[in-house]
Amino acid sequence: MLDPTDQSEKRARGEPRVALAHDWLVGLRGGELVLDQIARAMQELHADIPSVLTMFDSGAPLTPRLDALPRITSPLNAAPPSLRRWLLMRYPSAIDSLSQSLADLHARRPIDLLVSTSSAAIKSLRAPASVPHLCYCHAPARYLWSRIDEYTTPNIKGALRGLGLRAFGSSLRDWDQRTADRVDRFIANSTHTQSQIREHYGRESEVIHPPVRTGFFTPDPAVQRNDGLLLVSALEPYKRVELAISAALIARRPLTIVGSGSHEKSLRTHAKRAQKHHDSTSEITFAGYLNDEQLRDRYRTAGAFLFPQTEDFGITSVEAQACACPVIAYRAGGALDSVLEHTTGVFFDEPTSDALAEAITAAQSKSFDSHTLRAHAETFGEQRFRAAITESITAML
Repeated sequence: MLDPTDQSEKRARGEPRVALAHDWLVGLRGGELVLDQIARAMQELHADIPSVLTMFDSGAPLTPRLDALPRITSPLNAAPPSLRRWLLMRYPSAIDSLSQSLADLHARRPIDLLVSTSSAAIKSLRAPASVPHLCYCHAPARYLWSRIDEYTTPNIKGALRGLGLRAFGSSLRDWDQRTADRVDRFIANSTHTQSQIREHYGRESEVIHPPVRTGFFTPDPAVQRNDGLLLVSALEPYKRVELAISAALIARRPLTIVGSGSHEKSLRTHAKRAQKHHDSTSEITFAGYLNDEQLRDRYRTAGAFLFPQTEDFGITSVEAQACACPVIAYRAGGALDSVLEHTTGVFFDEPTSDALAEAITAAQSKSFDSHTLRAHAETFGEQRFRAAITESITAML
């Protein structure tokens, strides 16, 4: 148990020292944007951030704020980047090593709080005695709990992952559950994640939705919308991009796919085969990576944004709404928090291309108000997130 008196004495020393922890720093996606806003909130509290602890650090630039922070990495960081996904059974030892590094950091000059942002293993970090641990949880490890089948796809890599998960999955799940007690307070990024934390860890949590850059993603009334569909996603099996491709062809609507990933080649093949199967001339465009300005232009001109997967939250769907683009989403996961049915988008109930195509057609007949879309998106803005996360952090200090 934490000793409030001890915490008060530490707080009285002056500016708080808050260590941050993140599973891996290898690219800029939603999790890193959350970490960046937490770091900003800490700076607004005049907190000292002595380090970010992480299992892997590729050295790639993220944000100026994160790039300026010192890093402590695990021994696994020495492994070739191509092997990171194959080292699951060594994650516990990596966390033990980082826990020791955190203890050493605390011994040199005491820290007042540990804040982790976790979708894999970093929530299992052991804080030094009397140091509280606040975890912002994007999801309990998906490869152990909610998406095991999606990590064992029917190809060579998927088969090998399946062998590894069958061999080590049970022990890793036991470890993941057991080490949830190292967290003093959980924050979930959605009500979906909140239920996952309750189911797998037996813990309650507060919901604070992730920050969305609504100040950047804005509509442009001077720009004309087209009838094209837009999907922004990593091209991985669990994102259900093939569903969107087939649905767009059935609905006879052009689709632009923004993103890259290991599934891209097979998705291109699927698109060609599906065009022949559905006898459709609708254009399927793989746009690859786009910078923020290019992505904003796509949001501003698309007729609708497709969200066919089950996400823990799904920042892109709110970015689309911030640009006054309605969303067509699968009725599950974080979309239930971010999309208002018949107001900022429509849902489909079965994970099939036919059901999604029907929703595309239904959305086309509706009139969505751009001001309502924008107002709803603004409730997920960065300032709102920092205010909420600051309140939770201050309570633990």
